[in-house]
Amino acid sequence: MVAELRRATDEMASQDAATADAAMSRYARLEDRFLALGGYAAEAEAAAIASNLALPDRILDQQLKTLSGGQRRRIELARILFSGADTMILDEPTNHLDADSIVWLREFLKAYQGGVIVISHDVDLVEEVVNKVFYLDANRQAIDIYNMGWKHYLRQREADQERRKKERANAEKKATALQLQAAKFGAKATKAAAAHQMVARAEKLLAGLEEERAVDRVAKLRFPDPAPCGRTPITATDLSKSYGSLEIFTAVDLAIDRGSKVVVLGLNGAGKTTLLRILAGVDRPDTGHVEAGHGLRIGYYAQEHETIDVNRTVLQNMVAASPNLTETEARKVLGSFLFTGDDGHKLAGVLSGGEKTRLALAMIVVSGANVLLLDEPTNNLDPASREEILGALAGYTGAVVLVSHDEGAVEALNPERVLILPDGVEDHWNPDYAELISVS
Repeated sequence: MVAELRRATDEMASQDAATADAAMSRYARLEDRFLALGGYAAEAEAAAIASNLALPDRILDQQLKTLSGGQRRRIELARILFSGADTMILDEPTNHLDADSIVWLREFLKAYQGGVIVISHDVDLVEEVVNKVFYLDANRQAIDIYNMGWKHYLRQREADQERRKKERANAEKKATALQLQAAKFGAKATKAAAAHQMVARAEKLLAGLEEERAVDRVAKLRFPDPAPCGRTPITATDLSKSYGSLEIFTAVDLAIDRGSKVVVLGLNGAGKTTLLRILAGVDRPDTGHVEAGHGLRIGYYAQEHETIDVNRTVLQNMVAASPNLTETEARKVLGSFLFTGDDGHKLAGVLSGGEKTRLALAMIVVSGANVLLLDEPTNNLDPASREEILGALAGYTGAVVLVSHDEGAVEALNPERVLILPDGVEDHWNPDYAELISVS
């Protein structure tokens, strides 16, 4: 419509009176329709959504390929929120958002007039936004629908589980008594019919029970024992990175000693993911260099899962991460990450976000890495699996460079140092920096 308005404007300047009059009439009709559809407010609305998702004006005219992974995800979310769709389907929408943006998103969704289907491990989001809960059990075999909000759902689910447990216990007790009595009667020909009826009644009692919920499966995670290495396995000197005229960071120096723990903080777009990609050898810096020390083995967890070859199977990805790994050993590790049976032969490209997260972590486990580069490793994980990650971080004896919005992940890491981007300022960790985690 904007293009049509521009054409009409050009034609209104025509020397031909008939053409100019027709263009004037067409312009009036187009402008009325444009106004009715909110055209003049659209740019302001889009800018407001972008601003509230921490997307500054300076990046809105950039090519998407110049943006960080987190910025691209927020652009994707902004497009959906701006679309005015009747129903939005949101998968972990608070990933990559800082604390202020999460609060704004909750209020936006609460006020939204359309339908919202959301998958989220953000308890505060679902607590405030949803009014109906679909529950899939651990085997994804059954769906219960609760027409209520999250808090009521949790209470109702607990009550349902307790009710089912009591009903099963009572039914099993009665069925056992009937079966025992039937066994006694069955020895007497005169009471064979009564015994048969008792067995049938016991079977009916048990058949009428609701199935107990399957126990939720949890990935068991322990990071590898780090391979031997020198005192300083990786050093970065005078790193800088720009996209076109946009400078991401400059003059960053970093030395990762054996077993050291470093957290990287900075506002969205400060280059945290870019720095990890450079350290991992995925991207090249514009200036400076990364030097590998003696025995360096990097385990890189990328938030966009770039370390996974989507054209290979789960098993093939595992073997690629550790060429000396046998299929039996790979399957054993995969089993602890909830990949069983034929899961190993699935193409990685068909896996869900959570499954890719588990596969990427499994690949790190078999790598023998002595330096872990972890970019938002708790995204897409259920609360129980997240706890496994935190426990693994706390117990890992190798070096770690962590990027995360998750305060629990940083607490579990117990960092010694902090690197603040884009300025590259390095400091000893102290509790005051914890306030920057959720906004970084």
